[in-house]
Amino acid sequence: MSVNFKDHIRVIEDWPQPGIRFKDITTLLGDGNVYREAIDQIRQLVKDKQIDVICGPEARGFVVGAPLAYALGVGFVPIRKSGKLPYETIEASYDLEYGKDSLAVHKDAIRPGQKVLIADDLLATGGTIATCIDLVKKLGGDVVGAAFLIELSYLTGRQKMNGIDVVSLITY
Repeated sequence: MSVNFKDHIRVIEDWPQPGIRFKDITTLLGDGNVYREAIDQIRQLVKDKQIDVICGPEARGFVVGAPLAYALGVGFVPIRKSGKLPYETIEASYDLEYGKDSLAVHKDAIRPGQKVLIADDLLATGGTIATCIDLVKKLGGDVVGAAFLIELSYLTGRQKMNGIDVVSLITY
């Protein structure tokens, strides 16, 4: 199956604010064959990385990371907004356009030395993913790569990855 994934991304003008061209993945997710093909293609791109576990940030990282973990036969670790996880956590803060936010992960979710892939729907400025990488490293994990459905290359988020291998299905 040869898919032009951009054909399955709805671009919404001026959302959430004027000048933004929001890339809506719900149209891709809603087509089972295309969604499966996207996950299968990402799996092919990362299958040789000897991944032990995949981490994905809430919420859209779950819809990429969890099925990818299933396809690779590895575990999935959710990274959530601060205050959402029930057990002991570690947290890291990052800057937003207007303020700060924090992400958290369970303290026992990643064992030292585990090879970790970060998966999300979108790489934009890289702040969220850099924070995920920081959390994984604090727990002793080895980040072996990051995988995305979409990369907005003009926002240069890849530069915040500090040499970590990045794969993306769609680039704008």
